[in-house]
Amino acid sequence: MSADTTTAGPAAGQASFAFPRHEQTFPTLTSYEIERMRRFGELRRFGHGEALFETGKPGPGMFVVLSGHVAITLRDGLGHVTPVIDQCVGQFVAEIGQLSGRVALVDGHAEGDVETLLIPPDRLRALLMAEADLGERIMRALVLRRVSLIQGGVGGPVLIGPASLGDMARLQNFLTRNGQPHHLLDPENDKDAADLVERYSAARSDLPLVVCPDGTVLRNPSETSLALAMGMITNHAHDKLYDVAVVGSGPAGLATAVYAASEGLSVAVFDSRAFGGQAGASARIENYLGFPTGISGQALAGRAYNQAQKFGAEMLIPVSIRSLDCTKPDGLFALATECGQSLKAKSVVVASGARYRRPEIENLDAYEGRGVWYWASPIEAKLCVDQDVVLVGGGNSAGQAAVFLSGHARKVYMIIRGGGLGASMSHYLIERIEATDNIELIFNAEVVGLEGEDASLRRVRWRSRLAPDEVQTLDIRNLFLFVGADPATGWLEGCGVKVDRAGFVLTGVQGSVQAGVQGGQNADRPVPFLETTVPGVFAVGDVRSGSVKRVGGAIGEGAQVVAALHGFLADGSKPAL
Repeated sequence: MSADTTTAGPAAGQASFAFPRHEQTFPTLTSYEIERMRRFGELRRFGHGEALFETGKPGPGMFVVLSGHVAITLRDGLGHVTPVIDQCVGQFVAEIGQLSGRVALVDGHAEGDVETLLIPPDRLRALLMAEADLGERIMRALVLRRVSLIQGGVGGPVLIGPASLGDMARLQNFLTRNGQPHHLLDPENDKDAADLVERYSAARSDLPLVVCPDGTVLRNPSETSLALAMGMITNHAHDKLYDVAVVGSGPAGLATAVYAASEGLSVAVFDSRAFGGQAGASARIENYLGFPTGISGQALAGRAYNQAQKFGAEMLIPVSIRSLDCTKPDGLFALATECGQSLKAKSVVVASGARYRRPEIENLDAYEGRGVWYWASPIEAKLCVDQDVVLVGGGNSAGQAAVFLSGHARKVYMIIRGGGLGASMSHYLIERIEATDNIELIFNAEVVGLEGEDASLRRVRWRSRLAPDEVQTLDIRNLFLFVGADPATGWLEGCGVKVDRAGFVLTGVQGSVQAGVQGGQNADRPVPFLETTVPGVFAVGDVRSGSVKRVGGAIGEGAQVVAALHGFLADGSKPAL
């Protein structure tokens, strides 16, 4: 390793870079393969110790090592530097973030004099398309490298706080669902963490502290603040004009991005939290075509996310869209973000899905993120080991979560408002729940109140709907709510997009008839099945009225809408007669 690199202290020694798929993660290219790549890049030379890229700064692209060695190290904000690997002649230096020019997650320094072929992000994507076999090997390696960084246990931001802290789980979940490496330190067990808490005089409300790789310290930040500090989102998107703006990155939005970008359209995808939507939080999806053993929602969404970037879609996450302006004074749609910026697009796909429904439960606000959860990931499961938990809901998401949590919790009390599961849950899940000894079904019941101590949930009050005067109590530290969702359509108010009584977006002929616009904007033109009452604005997935609320249905609509987008954009490019 370079003499300029400081080896990490004990905390960094926790890293484990065994690379079980080493040959696929760090393949060595043949001279013939390198020659095929030369037309996509340019020669760059570096002297000993010179940085090719640095943690937290935008990466210039992929480097192919032609001579010398490149030392790859991980660096965190506490000053720990961990050796990862040396890359030598014939190997390429990059990871999945370089498909879109994101900030580097590691440092790369020249060992001796180094000559490289630098392939910038746009040319890297062109290489992946033009050289299919070679592109497959490169893409697999880029993905595996990000997986290795995540599993390594160091690098990225450091979250400092008690493991049981709700906001710790909130930020950890955000980073995990966005595929960002990070690690945790508990000030009760780690001296560096305790010293930092003392130095910043951090009260419990300030925790967790988040130490970014550049040394910046944030006090219990919002997800957007953390994303900005880490370079996950930038401010350059408002300077561009996109063919398609996709609002929402659940299965429907990701499918739209993949198919639209693969067909040459410029695509921007927005999401307020993380890619995958509600499906991304599913522990296991077993009824999706092609995965007989099941696949986690995070894994399925992660593959689609990487695939969209491979084709050039710009993923702007987390960026919330506040409103949509459909007046089109310049012939373009304008999307206003929560940060006050305005982005322009020729067409819009509404894929914003639905937001978790918040039932009427006393003190619910006080314990959200402090024992009340709307998803069940491995992060929350760790908080439930050998404890009793309550899960509310009777749909497929609730069933998947109950089965998953039963492998961690001592007992799962599943509270269902109705008298059975057959009307709302797939048969295979019902059979699995009935066969699981530590899941107890409580029908015709509802949770009515929450109690706690030290801002953490401690007890759940519930009652039978058949005997509403008899309130019972369970000592519970974690409550999971899967009681359905409401369409996320508030940002569409005032733009002319019509919704049904429940708030779902109307599309196709049904939408035009119900909105009474046969003689308006859609006059004298056939209305595509997925187009809303505003020409050029389409809706797909759970947010659409009448859609099948299944992952497969959402992905199908995301693919189907691309044909309608091509038709609309082609009409818009024709000169007026």
